[in-house]
Amino acid sequence: MPVADSEPIDPRVRVGHVHLKVADLERSLAFYCGVLGFGLHGLLGNEAAFLAAGSYHHHLAINTWDSRGGSLPPEGSTGLHHVAFVYPTRAALGRALRRLRAAAVQLTGASDHGGTEAIYLRDPDGNGIELYWDRPEKEWPRNPDGSLKIVSKPLDVEKLAGEGSSDGGFKE
Repeated sequence: MPVADSEPIDPRVRVGHVHLKVADLERSLAFYCGVLGFGLHGLLGNEAAFLAAGSYHHHLAINTWDSRGGSLPPEGSTGLHHVAFVYPTRAALGRALRRLRAAAVQLTGASDHGGTEAIYLRDPDGNGIELYWDRPEKEWPRNPDGSLKIVSKPLDVEKLAGEGSSDGGFKE
């Protein structure tokens, strides 16, 4: 597929936040804050909330402006495939997996992509969520020409679930 010739994007550009439409703000807060552990950093009445890991103003916003009481998008429709949250270490991802299990959240997949290990799930509104960690770049698989080799192998979820279980917190 040809790509139009243009100046490349500035390499310092980054994703600032993701804003999702949800059907029920309280239900989504229970999931994103209660299950995943994001902090609530602000509310706009009972219509929108701003969530973050740590002290950043918000990594995730959720709102019911056009979606209160709405239904899941139909299969085969366009839209967001998933939003991905990067964990700093494999141990932190293991702790996240244990939180999901404790809340009886079902995974929709788990993959070892070579440079990353990822688990996949859906939020209460059916939005795809990826939780992953990046291996150190020196460990990423490479093609013979040195380019990144993208792979998709099954992830040993039980082994991941045991990561960081005895370190007592965020000590990495």
